[in-house]
Amino acid sequence: MNTAIDYAALADQCAAEEERFQFESFSRQDALKLGLKLAETAREYDIGVAIEITVNGLVVFRYFPEGTTADNGLWLARKARTVTLHGVSSLHAMANLEVAGETVEDRKLDPREYAFCGGGFPLMIRGVGMVGVIAVSGLPHLEDHALITDTLEEILG
Repeated sequence: MNTAIDYAALADQCAAEEERFQFESFSRQDALKLGLKLAETAREYDIGVAIEITVNGLVVFRYFPEGTTADNGLWLARKARTVTLHGVSSLHAMANLEVAGETVEDRKLDPREYAFCGGGFPLMIRGVGMVGVIAVSGLPHLEDHALITDTLEEILG
């Protein structure tokens, strides 16, 4: 079975998600609701999923349930740095890298500091732009991305 990924289609899918999943406004109370909803949804898996939401560089929600470790914290930071640098989801950044035929090193980035995989998503306010990052770590990276987008779908419709 060929499981090759169409990275151009993946980049288009991510761009559509980033356009669709934008808030009209976003408060710290909204961060709490989103974080708790992510945690609730993540409990459906048999593995702990770490969650972090930042707004303007400030961590406003962070949760490390049973089954997570300090390593998950490193992944959260790497994914968030990727989103912050590129202004798109970490999965979208990965797809763009693949489409361009480049490596992390080609971009002069340290792979210990940036993660080009699913699990980081820009926190966007419509008409304003990116104000923060939603990051999760604990599942296979495509599932990390889906956890975020599925939760945003429930919240934003």
